[in-house]
Amino acid sequence: MKIYCELLERMEDLSEEAIKKDCPHCSLASQAYLYSLGETSSFRIVCDAHPLKEGHILVIPKAHLSCIGEYEPGLLQEFKELYDKVSTFVQVQYGSVATFEHGVFGQTVFHSHIHFLPFTGSPDDIVPEGAEKRTPLADLSELQELYKGQGGYLFFSIGKDMWTVDTDLAEPRFFRDRFASAIGHPERGSWKEMHQNAETMEIVEKENLSVQENWITA
Repeated sequence: MKIYCELLERMEDLSEEAIKKDCPHCSLASQAYLYSLGETSSFRIVCDAHPLKEGHILVIPKAHLSCIGEYEPGLLQEFKELYDKVSTFVQVQYGSVATFEHGVFGQTVFHSHIHFLPFTGSPDDIVPEGAEKRTPLADLSELQELYKGQGGYLFFSIGKDMWTVDTDLAEPRFFRDRFASAIGHPERGSWKEMHQNAETMEIVEKENLSVQENWITA
């Protein structure tokens, strides 16, 4: 509960206007960095302050970039190594792993942040509109071509399989809402509503402290 009170103090204005003006992923004083796991020369690894479930981790570049598609080659290589490390941690500790990034479309915080979380479902659970709405990816570097060509993308993975999603489906919190529903926590789709719920955030505090402990001992 103590950390929840600190979280409220760190960010009171959650409006889209405030987030655009003062990026919460650029400031180490923001609630985004409340549950730190570590960092590399170019990235920070944190527990999502409003996780969909225990084991929900974010990788955030230190530079203010919109998405993976905007990473320069050296940064992308560093990210790929970190992507494998975090994916392995979630897989080993929690038994499964999925990832997603809104790639501009569907973002509510406009600074690249890649989500990692335990998930045992199928791609149909996330995109029930049909396989024709999903395009398989062979490598994360393909996101850069998509970003250059169409200005953004919707990216997700389950295990080692990766896809992009037809951007005609894009809407705010696209993946958060869909993953939240698929794992049985639809009430966690809106992180802003979670933030105001003291009971939920008390549970979240325990979950994220557990992730931190697991990270240290892994």
